[in-house]
Amino acid sequence: MTQALFPRSFRKPYPTAARGEGCYIVTSDGRRILDAAGSAAVVSIGHGRAEVADAMAAQARALAFTHTTQFQTEIAERLAQRLRSLAPPPFRGSGRVFFTSGGSEATETALKLARAYHLERGQPQRVRMLSRRQSYHGSTLGAMSVSGNVARRAPYLPLLQEWGHIAPCYCYRCPFEKTFPDCRIACADDLETFVAQSGPETVAAFLLEPVSGATLGAADPPDGYLHRIAEICRRHGILLIADEVMTGMGRTGRPFAVDHWGVSPDMILTGKGVASGYAPLGAVIAAPHVAEAIAAGSGALPHGFTYQAHPVAMAAGHAVLDIVERENLFDRVTPAGDSLRRALRVLESSPVVGDIRGRGLLLGVEFVRDRKSRAPFPPSAGIAERVRQIAFDHNVAVYPIQGCVDGAAGDHVLLAPPFILGDAEIAQIVAALQAAVSQLPA
Repeated sequence: MTQALFPRSFRKPYPTAARGEGCYIVTSDGRRILDAAGSAAVVSIGHGRAEVADAMAAQARALAFTHTTQFQTEIAERLAQRLRSLAPPPFRGSGRVFFTSGGSEATETALKLARAYHLERGQPQRVRMLSRRQSYHGSTLGAMSVSGNVARRAPYLPLLQEWGHIAPCYCYRCPFEKTFPDCRIACADDLETFVAQSGPETVAAFLLEPVSGATLGAADPPDGYLHRIAEICRRHGILLIADEVMTGMGRTGRPFAVDHWGVSPDMILTGKGVASGYAPLGAVIAAPHVAEAIAAGSGALPHGFTYQAHPVAMAAGHAVLDIVERENLFDRVTPAGDSLRRALRVLESSPVVGDIRGRGLLLGVEFVRDRKSRAPFPPSAGIAERVRQIAFDHNVAVYPIQGCVDGAAGDHVLLAPPFILGDAEIAQIVAALQAAVSQLPA
């Protein structure tokens, strides 16, 4: 029988996943694969938690769906309050939560909300949504327009807006060829330069991942970077949007990554870990002044999705948060991440391992052809994919990415395992990566 499913790649074989158990995915032929990527930094509480499935089933029996133009639900209101309570202090009193079915929808919502905010305030000229080069904020056209990832944008350029992109915060490969702290955070000042050149009155918002996720492999900003960015945005009346779809919900050891630096943006995007993959769920958490601009103005945001605040997804979100709170999983992230980081040091002796970086349980390993010059492998070598294949042969799934240097060259793998990671799983991850790097060309 010919296959009917449209795959991610027609040239790549895919094993069939049958069930999940803790940190592992079990295939139809009985292999236990350690999910060291958390299935793209999604799974936090682990696979196969029956109480989440039970909560979803109970909600489906009571009320599976209702449209938000006609009804609200108590379960959505309670989850909004729980998410708001996890956000930085300025959000907690009267911030508002707009639920989506994932991260790309959250980005689309934030872009429209930013535009609506400025329209309500009588500034229709503010239309530009800025971000950083090599950034990624989602796969829909609005999200792709604001993203700065060269390779992912390339096929769709005729369909995309070009609002502008500034330098990434990527200390291992500083775009200004400087080192911290002597750089004086030049990459943050690039926002000031760009805004001044393009006209501050035209800029609506600036998006960034506090810790760069997949496209730069967990590049952690230096102290002072986020504060400088926030100050520039405030001074010019630009909304700061923290894309925490990957970094939020405890992934870096705090509820949201901005908490590490005490920065409060105007909007926070979340997804992935908010339901730990048990349901498609994302959200925009809007600061009080953003929501109030709509409430006191036209009174409505002209935007919505059929499945926003879906009751069954809401039940999944509650059940995941119940487990997180009961098992103190956010508090487990930093020590587990520190243990994994220490164990990964054995890879530093390899001539092809250039950098190991990240925060909490969001870590990246970048591979280089030459450690001294940091020269990347040519894209044709497919190094990240080779690492993935070898690690998978050792029953470990990692998240391979190519193009971190310029959109084409530059290979790394991302590690984002479930928060329940233990010493045995750490040893298995390291052994698989050791096997992989030992087979790469020196």
